[in-house]
Amino acid sequence: MDHALIAYYSRSGQHYIDGAFRYLETGCAEQAAHILHTLTGADLFRIEPVADYPTDYCRCIDQARQDILRGVRPALKGMPQNLRQYDVILLGYPNFWGTMPAPVCTFLGQADLAGKTVCPFCTHEGDGMGRSEQELKQLCPAAKVLPGLPIRGSEIAFEMAAIRDWAESIIRLGGSR
Repeated sequence: MDHALIAYYSRSGQHYIDGAFRYLETGCAEQAAHILHTLTGADLFRIEPVADYPTDYCRCIDQARQDILRGVRPALKGMPQNLRQYDVILLGYPNFWGTMPAPVCTFLGQADLAGKTVCPFCTHEGDGMGRSEQELKQLCPAAKVLPGLPIRGSEIAFEMAAIRDWAESIIRLGGSR
């Protein structure tokens, strides 16, 4: 895929997967981002807040909920060097309380995505994309937002065909030059 960037937020630590708490060295959204990188050759950029969420799952989701309710936009460690070079942004994140985590909203607020094609992918454990696609369109009104890909985190290893089909559909829908 020409001129594409995979920007993603993911966290390691304790996750709730298949009804149990499990420690993940690499978060599900990061795993999906690396799969998409392999399939598309797009550049990778990890969205990293200065202060990440706690590794403990319950503390993490509590803080994430408070951030969403308060409209918190946490500071990020950095932004991509030159977003102007990208036509397509594949935007990955876990579903936090039915939407995007606050660091993703910070990224969207700081990135000029006007005229770009934004392709969201979201890892979840049953809530799919939630309301994140609608909120993404509100946060990026001058961008073309394509239908997102919900990926069940606990089944990411079995989602290869769906991920591949979605990546190919982006190319077919004009997501690249």
